[in-house]
Amino acid sequence: MILGVGIDLASTQFWVEAINDPTTSVIEGTFTERERRDAEAGPVPAAERYAARFAAKEAFTKAVSSARRGQPPLIDRLAPIEVEIIKDEWGRPSLNLYGDAAMLAAEIGVTQSWVSLSHEEGHTVAVVILEGGDSNT
Repeated sequence: MILGVGIDLASTQFWVEAINDPTTSVIEGTFTERERRDAEAGPVPAAERYAARFAAKEAFTKAVSSARRGQPPLIDRLAPIEVEIIKDEWGRPSLNLYGDAAMLAAEIGVTQSWVSLSHEEGHTVAVVILEGGDSNT
């Protein structure tokens, strides 16, 4: 059963500027070491990869929120670094959750998550679907 769905759009330009700004720690404060390695590797520009991963983190937050429709939030703020976007050997994205993000997913009964990332012409989009419970009921 689908518990929540989230979507987010992110600008690549913000991440281009962050990569080129030696005075900012936004990348280190937003992405895990594994995410930073993945973003810096491969044929897709790093800014696009950072933007897509950031959009997925935001989409996760929205999916958790939509799963609690009609109820107050469980926490005021979710640290983006607690939502890690990883990929399998074929490049398909998925979520690793830590801290409050893992607690939220457990609290609403998430048993499976789905992530889709896309980027084109300076923008990226991500969709996160959270599943839980028995899909046959």
